[in-house]
Amino acid sequence: MELYLIRHPRPAVAPGICYGQTDLGLAESAAAVAERLRPLLPQDFALYASPLARARLLAEALGTPQLDPRLKEIHFGDWEGRSFDDIGQAALDAWVAEPLDFAPPGGESPRRMAARALDFLADLRAAPPAPAVVVVAHGGPLRALAGQLLGLPPEHWLGLDFACGEATRLDLHDWGTVLRWFNR
Repeated sequence: MELYLIRHPRPAVAPGICYGQTDLGLAESAAAVAERLRPLLPQDFALYASPLARARLLAEALGTPQLDPRLKEIHFGDWEGRSFDDIGQAALDAWVAEPLDFAPPGGESPRRMAARALDFLADLRAAPPAPAVVVVAHGGPLRALAGQLLGLPPEHWLGLDFACGEATRLDLHDWGTVLRWFNR
């Protein structure tokens, strides 16, 4: 199966704001990003997306997506919509000390976010095979999907830096995964 992982277009948010599952608009046109990406995609594909607007709008510009809440970005709880300066250095240091298991108050840890994204992947792989699948989501879930498929330990998933409005292709085989290209 060809798997295309696409991160949503740039969101309309001020720099330095923590926004995980905050439902933001876009700073660039979903239609324009879709037109730029279309030549990279096959003619026919199954399409899945996060229901958050920044991913859903791009997916809708590409076709008719199946929306799946497991593809949402990490939930930052009480940090959502706040500036990192307001969150404070002590709280950010606690996150840095445990980057996979720290959860902001009322939020979820990266490991928990990854678990739901990988649950989506397990269901996708158990379904009747589609020749091509496109997933439009967010940096966190895309890192988990690609990291797992490429056999990387979770501690290295942050090194997979999915750029906004760009696509990555992985080819899934019974024997393993091939990274065809990244951030096009």
